[in-house]
Order: sequence, then C-alpha cells, then structure tokens
Amino acid sequence: MKRIVITLVYTAIVLSACGCASIREVQAKRQIRRGEELLQKEDLEAALEAFQEAAKLSPEMSVPHSNIGRIYRRLGEYEQAIQAFAEAIRRNPFSFDDTFNLAQLYHFTKRVKDAIQAYLHAVELKPSDFDAQLNLGVCYQQSGDFTQAVERFQKAIEIDGDRPHAYVNLGVALDAQEKYYEAISAYREALERDSRQPLVLVNLAHTYMNQDRLKMARQSLLQAIEMDPNLAAPHEALGYCLFRSRDFGAAERAYNQALTCDSRLPRSHAGLGSIYMIRYLEDKTQSEYRDRALEHWHRSLEFNPDQPRIRKLIAEYKPHDDDPDSLLLDERSKPQTPSK
Repeated sequence: MKRIVITLVYTAIVLSACGCASIREVQAKRQIRRGEELLQKEDLEAALEAFQEAAKLSPEMSVPHSNIGRIYRRLGEYEQAIQAFAEAIRRNPFSFDDTFNLAQLYHFTKRVKDAIQAYLHAVELKPSDFDAQLNLGVCYQQSGDFTQAVERFQKAIEIDGDRPHAYVNLGVALDAQEKYYEAISAYREALERDSRQPLVLVNLAHTYMNQDRLKMARQSLLQAIEMDPNLAAPHEALGYCLFRSRDFGAAERAYNQALTCDSRLPRSHAGLGSIYMIRYLEDKTQSEYRDRALEHWHRSLEFNPDQPRIRKLIAEYKPHDDDPDSLLLDERSKPQTPSK
C-alpha cells in the first residue's frame, strides 16, 4: 500500500506542476494579445510592459522578446532592441525575421562584424531572400572584403534581376578590385533598370576617370547634373574631372557650384585649394592665391581631419616662420578660459 500511495502522490505533484506551467503559458499568451492590441493603438509604453510581463510568465517563448525588440527599435533604444532580438533567437534559432532584424541593428550601429555573422545566419535560414543577400554584400564591402561582396551581390541578382540596387553595389565592389570594365557593365545594367539615377552616373564617371577616359566621365557627369542640378556630388566630380583635364577655370566653377549645393564638402575645398596654389606657383607675386589655397585646405580639414596629404601641403606652402613679418607676429593666439 505504501508504494501505491507514494506513486499517487508523485503523480499528483507532476500534474499540479504541469497545470501551473499551462496556466502561466495561457496568461503569457493573453499578455501577448493585449500587447498587440496596444501596438495597434500606438501605445508603445503599455505594449512594452505587456510583452515584458509575457516574457516573465513564459520565459521560453520567443514571441514576447521579438515584440520587445521591435518596440525598442521604434523608440530608438537600439542596444536594448539588440538584446531583445538576441534573446528571441536563443529561444527560436530558426526565426528568420528576428535574425534579419538583429543583423540590421548591428549594421545600423556600425558593428559590421556582428552584422556579417547575423546576416550569414539569415541567408542560411532563407537563401532566397534578396535583401539579406544584398545587405550581407554591403557589410562585406564596408569591411573591405570585396570578393565576398561581389559573390553576395551576384546571388541577390540571381534572386531578383530586375532591382537595380544589387547592380549598383556590384559596380562599386568591382571598381574597388580595379575590374573597371566589369564595373561599367554593372552600372549600365543598373541604369537600364532605372535610368534616372544621377549618383550611379557619378559612380560610372569615377570608373571612367580611373581608366583616364576623362571625356566619357565628363559626359556622364553632365547627364547627372541635368537630372538633378541641385545635387552636389556630380558638380564635385566634374570639378575633379576638369582639374584632371587641366581646365582650371571650369574646374573652379564646378567646385564652387558643388559648395553652393553643400558647403561642407572637404573634396571641393581641397580641389579649390589646389587650383589656387597652382596659380600662385605660376606667379608668386600673387600671394592672395596662396592665402586662398591655404584657407580652402584648412576648411577641408575642418570637415574631414583625416587627410594627411592636405596637412602635408599646408606645412609645405604656408608662409615660413623666418619671413620678416612672421618674426614680429610669432605669438600664437590662445583661447579664453570660460569664467565660472
């Protein structure tokens, strides 16, 4: 009899435990439904609380964590969104949506290596997803692995050959590998699918310039400017193209037009500095050209300090300390200390 009694008690305990687990799961699902209703009403804070409660009630469920991640993403709390999607994936490693969302957030927060690993997981789960293959290619491209980037862009094209984005990125990766003819072909494929892409024409022009085909580059840039006269990039690229052609007057006008569109362009300031310095070197009595050159180079460094070549040019061409007037003006100006 004792053995029978013990068995019956044990069975009752197991049934009781299962019943509690089942009740908590039902309660969790109720909180999930409540959270979804609150989301439809755009009450993000209340929805977040509902999903967090669901996660506490049923820790093994992935759905609450997925929704928590989406809400944090909408709120701009990206690190918390990353943690939530990672939790969702731990509970359901086969969730493509959670994996894709995690990869996007890693990429957005500039954690490119983590983004690559997440996108690799995503394309393993769903090899036929265009965006996952494309984004993985972009991550490889940003990491400097152009061979892998080309492979992923080509896979994206195999999935959907009608969308121009993969062709554009393929062109950039091929240009970086100095495969200029293949890059030109990719850009043309992109333009065939959408002819009104001025930035693609700018990319095409840069590839032509890499081949020293300056006339073809100029034609592409004029076409881009005709499409969007207020876009700075084609004006700036045209300035460089004309500088390469030694048409300094036209290059100056193009760079100035680029700065009219966007005054914060380090390359345009650097280009104008070079033009004015060439004029000064042709006639060293025209010191105002030297001063204008130096000022543009300084402005260029203000917008992009990581330009060792420009720093070297400033050091080489600035007035020497042993000039008579410099000897009288040798004390540097010092910033004021704010009063308390």
